[in-house]
Amino acid sequence: MYLTKLLKGSALSALAVAMAMTALPAEAEAQSRGFENRGEQMQARQNQRSERRANRGQARGERRGNRQEARSERRGERREARREVRTDNREFRQTQRQAREAPARARNERRAERRGERRAERRQDRRVERRTERRADQRADRRADRRADRRGAYRDGRRDGRRAERRDQRREYRDNRRGYRDGRRGYRDGRRDGYRDGRRGYRNERRGYRNGYRAGIRDHRRWNRQWRKHNRYNWYNHRRANRSIFRLGRYYSPYRSYRYSRLSIGFYLDSLFFSSRYYINDPWRYRLPEVYGPYRWVRYYDDAVLVDTYTGEVVDVIYDIFW
Repeated sequence: MYLTKLLKGSALSALAVAMAMTALPAEAEAQSRGFENRGEQMQARQNQRSERRANRGQARGERRGNRQEARSERRGERREARREVRTDNREFRQTQRQAREAPARARNERRAERRGERRAERRQDRRVERRTERRADQRADRRADRRADRRGAYRDGRRDGRRAERRDQRREYRDNRRGYRDGRRGYRDGRRDGYRDGRRGYRNERRGYRNGYRAGIRDHRRWNRQWRKHNRYNWYNHRRANRSIFRLGRYYSPYRSYRYSRLSIGFYLDSLFFSSRYYINDPWRYRLPEVYGPYRWVRYYDDAVLVDTYTGEVVDVIYDIFW
């Protein structure tokens, strides 16, 4: 059994080998033919692939060109749209800015107007301050000048008064010396008659002085204050027509610390107030009556005062006659 099997197997294997040996060249030819067909097919496939690739490249190029054109067109459209949007946004922003800046501009304009008004007010205030300062300086200068003038006038008045007093003292001293010398001469000569004549003359002089003084007193008593009723002494109307005549300038008191006080008839003034510098030498110019005896019209500030020069008594007063 084994052998039969072995023989059968060997026979079969031999047949198989023989068949294989016979089949090898056919298969080789078939294979060679198949290889040639395969090469042609591969070449054709490669050609087809290359054509396809070329076609694909052309299509891709066309697509790319179309895409680029479309992209460029889209970009242009987008740019135009963006520009339009930008212009619209700019216009909108400008309108918004104008709307926002309108109240700010109005505020700035109001502030500018207020600043201008404040500057004008400050300038006006500065001008007013400068004017007031200038006026104050001018007033101070005027006051200083007036004080200097008052001091000078006071000193001049004091000097004039002292000089007048000295002159009067010198004259009295000289007169006394002369009388003393005359008396001494008469006494030395031993002429009693001359001495008596001298005594008589002295008595006569004393009597004449007394008589003159009494006559002055009598004239003082006879002073008539009814002169205001006469139209020729109407100084008020005369002052209306001639205002410049009654403007005599500033009055300087003989005393530095003295102030104006309203005088009345019967008041006694100091001798410096009716000295020669205060005399009204032309009373007719102011429509005042003429004086006589010991009376004198004297200026006292803006008043005209009639003074008895012997006693200093105020006999008559006209208030506010001068400017």
